[in-house]
Amino acid sequence: MKTYTVTFLPDNKTVSAARGKTLLEAAEAAGVTITSVCAGDGVCGKCRVLVKSGKVTAQANIFLDRREIQRGMALACQTSVEGDVVVEVPIETRIGGVPQLASEDAVRFSRPSELVGEKACFPHNPLCRKVFLDLPPPTITDCLSDKERVFREIRRVQPAPVMQMGLAVLRRLPGVLRDGEWKLTAMLGWRGETLEVVDMEAGDVSDRNFGVAVDIGTTTVVAHLVNLNTSETLSAKAKYNSQIPLGEDVIARIMCASNPLRREKLKELIVDDINDLVAALVQEAGIRLSDVTFILCAGNTTMIHLLLALDPSNIRREPYVPAVRSCPTVRASEVGISIHPRGLLSTLPCVASYVGGDVVADVLVSGMTRSPDLSLLIDLGTNGELVLGNNEWLVCCSASAGPAFEGGGIRCGMHATRGAIERINLAEGGRVVDRTVVDGGKPLGLCGSGLIDVVGELLRIGCIDRRGRYMPDRCGDRLRIGEADEPEFVLFPSEETALGRDIVLTESDIQNLIRSKGSVFMGAECLLDYVDGTFEDVRHVYIAGGFGSYLRIPRAIDIGLLPDLPLERFRFVGNGSVQGAKMALLSREALKYAEDHVADMMTYLELSTHHKYIDGYSSCLFLPHTDIEKFPSVMKGKA
Repeated sequence: MKTYTVTFLPDNKTVSAARGKTLLEAAEAAGVTITSVCAGDGVCGKCRVLVKSGKVTAQANIFLDRREIQRGMALACQTSVEGDVVVEVPIETRIGGVPQLASEDAVRFSRPSELVGEKACFPHNPLCRKVFLDLPPPTITDCLSDKERVFREIRRVQPAPVMQMGLAVLRRLPGVLRDGEWKLTAMLGWRGETLEVVDMEAGDVSDRNFGVAVDIGTTTVVAHLVNLNTSETLSAKAKYNSQIPLGEDVIARIMCASNPLRREKLKELIVDDINDLVAALVQEAGIRLSDVTFILCAGNTTMIHLLLALDPSNIRREPYVPAVRSCPTVRASEVGISIHPRGLLSTLPCVASYVGGDVVADVLVSGMTRSPDLSLLIDLGTNGELVLGNNEWLVCCSASAGPAFEGGGIRCGMHATRGAIERINLAEGGRVVDRTVVDGGKPLGLCGSGLIDVVGELLRIGCIDRRGRYMPDRCGDRLRIGEADEPEFVLFPSEETALGRDIVLTESDIQNLIRSKGSVFMGAECLLDYVDGTFEDVRHVYIAGGFGSYLRIPRAIDIGLLPDLPLERFRFVGNGSVQGAKMALLSREALKYAEDHVADMMTYLELSTHHKYIDGYSSCLFLPHTDIEKFPSVMKGKA
């Protein structure tokens, strides 16, 4: 078969591609990351590239206008190689590309709030300890075996009914004991109820004991390096999930993973991400990789399956059964993660196919299970998960929110990174009077919090009606008809953007957000209906997720995403996933609590078969709701 060279700029990476291969497939082979929300199905329009030279064949699409096509713009997934090609990947199409994000982005994605719940602290009892032992040498009257001698001394400082020691450690034991004159450091790791002597070193090296807590998000991966002896967080790093080019959301990745070779590829990508982050953390802290003894991961059910190369196919098939809810502790090296050669890896337990360990971590951090007050937790990210309950019971669900909260499915949407508009204020006619752009500078597009702000502002000033339709007489000359014969509102003209083209909001974008917010709100109503409660019964609403801390609560209420409750009832959790993972890493009691009093306490409600959700969802497809009396503050503002 005829092959050609494809060169990607500005990376200057060249790869061979067979005739007929798409530019997206060539980019993957070259290691060039391109945004592809739909995993190459041609329905998202995010994989825009500029064909600088060469022969290609492009399929027709609705995402590029006539002028863009004339300039050489193409969708990478719909454009086939027909000769040697040079392609430029524009900034808005690129995904990260470095092991860790720049400082501001790392802070943004990794920032947890302080523990927000009451009495949410647990005793310091890390999942891995290093204990210095000064053993009495054997005598004729004290002739225990080397292994039993070590176990006896360990139990004096760490009670453990069940202990084990692997064959590799046992083989080294006699030499370590005698070479070190019976003074050694035992590395002890908990594997469920069993305490394992993971490794031994001669002398006292008990001060070199570190762990890593990881939040494996669908969009971003966050890692914190923790001193397991002191509980101090030494460093935090974050990067984009390298699986994104194979599928923006969990459903796309599940479908991708149905192929065993692709499943292994997805596993390798996330393992490489974690290894990149761990290496960066270790370098910054000035410690050795072998000093990292335990890694604890939290993530949604699909992400944990992909980390462990488990088949996630049944997660999306009724009756939606995952391969596993709670995974055993394993050697990190079994998965491919590079820490101490015998270091351990564990994950927070999942609840159901679409409520994972990240939500368990959120609940743990919120402290909602330690109060009799009724609380509602909403995790707003690539997926929308909700938990309702108190110290006696928990009920949860997953709302099919779609990618809008992460900027997906939006014409000028993007992830919450440099150049993303995260806050905006509009005046009459839609004139921008104030805006906040991540990392400053000219804007590239809208992230989730910015999208909610824009729609809320357009509704407030009357540029859109409650159906999300534009009101031409209120929009002035900012409203126009786009190439697809669809109304679009120009937020920023080309000369004010970093793209060199207009940033617009289409009616389809607004409808996507309305569907997403409606799903989340209806999910909350279903949980309350399940326990015969109302929103007025809810004393605390905890907001977690990728952009939770950047959400303006009043705007989220205005559009009907959040219930119309007093603002003092809302609290931000921040990145509860990484914080909860860190709590469990530092306290065996916290991990046990997460397993027994959070995950096992949750009753999962499947919304796709719930009659109230099916019957009531359409009522939420208005701004804020068909029944505006559910939103008295919005109704008052309209009076």
